[in-house]
Amino acid sequence: MKKYTCLVCGWVYDPDIGDPIGGVDPGTSFDDIPDDWACPICGAGKDEFEEV
Repeated sequence: MKKYTCLVCGWVYDPDIGDPIGGVDPGTSFDDIPDDWACPICGAGKDEFEEV
């Protein structure tokens, strides 16, 4: 699965890790994250992420 980086703060979403803070389980692809999810560091929306 592909990784995505936040264009605001640089945090990288790694599907192998997920986002424990945001309630996203490991193994969840970026496309399967709910649209209202936000970066756990800066709060940016999914539209502020770019494929690495």
